[in-house]
Amino acid sequence: MKLHELREKSADELRSVLAEARVSLVSLRMKAAASQLKNVRDIRRTKKTIARALTLLSRSANITPIDPHQLP
Repeated sequence: MKLHELREKSADELRSVLAEARVSLVSLRMKAAASQLKNVRDIRRTKKTIARALTLLSRSANITPIDPHQLP
């Protein structure tokens, strides 16, 4: 999944994409081990999707809204 597609999603949607990608990665690894996977590049794409989703989730967790009443 492309980065711009992931940026449009909410945190809950990112978590669901992350869960689906992790399940897909396990499946792809099992297929690769059994020599049933035609395109091994799918493993790399799935890992990158997981990394992108985790990055966006951690960035959104680190951003705290500024309270205008606490400004000097």
